[in-house]
Amino acid sequence: MREIVLDTETTGISVKEGHRIVEIGCIELDNLIPTDNKFHCYLNPERKVSEKAFKVHGYSDEFLSKQKKFSEIMDVFLEFIKDKRLIIHNADFDLSHLNNELKILGKKNINNEIVDTLILARDKFPGSPSNLDALCKRYRIDNSRRTKHTALVDCDLLAKVYINLIDQKEPTLNFTTQDKINNQDTNKKINHFKKIIKPTEEELNNHRNYLKTQIKKNFFN
Repeated sequence: MREIVLDTETTGISVKEGHRIVEIGCIELDNLIPTDNKFHCYLNPERKVSEKAFKVHGYSDEFLSKQKKFSEIMDVFLEFIKDKRLIIHNADFDLSHLNNELKILGKKNINNEIVDTLILARDKFPGSPSNLDALCKRYRIDNSRRTKHTALVDCDLLAKVYINLIDQKEPTLNFTTQDKINNQDTNKKINHFKKIIKPTEEELNNHRNYLKTQIKKNFFN
């Protein structure tokens, strides 16, 4: 299956405040393997970049004023993502801006199948940070290039995060009825959770004493 990892950078947060897209980045995956097919462009938003957005991506008004407008790249972009599943982190944000650009030109909204990796991460690690940097840290993905938020670099990192998110499955038990459980083939493998037994305070103290006497460098001195 071919999928597209997609990211955008904008002049600000909300389309309701007139903010526009300044960069689009896409990387194609073929059965979860990145291909050489990429789409990338900077865009002239025809308005000023907000101060907060400039701090995020660093694209100046002067630089963006020399770039193409969305109308000039729209057809190529839509052809690139046509009939492919889109992998986006916080999809509501990117789609709102992409659909706004299409609406300005009198075009229909994007109707591709969407996978939102932000939702995947929150479901998989409830209560934990789920931004891209936090997920890179969790999966030990080198994000040292990400000194600023840039669409193509973020796509590359997101592709690696996405592969990890969908590849690592938690063990589960699928019990239906007690009769089915009792009648299961005993040779059938069942994934199950291991019971965690915490050490007693006495055992912890014995362990600390052992470390003090047996190891020259330890964390208890």
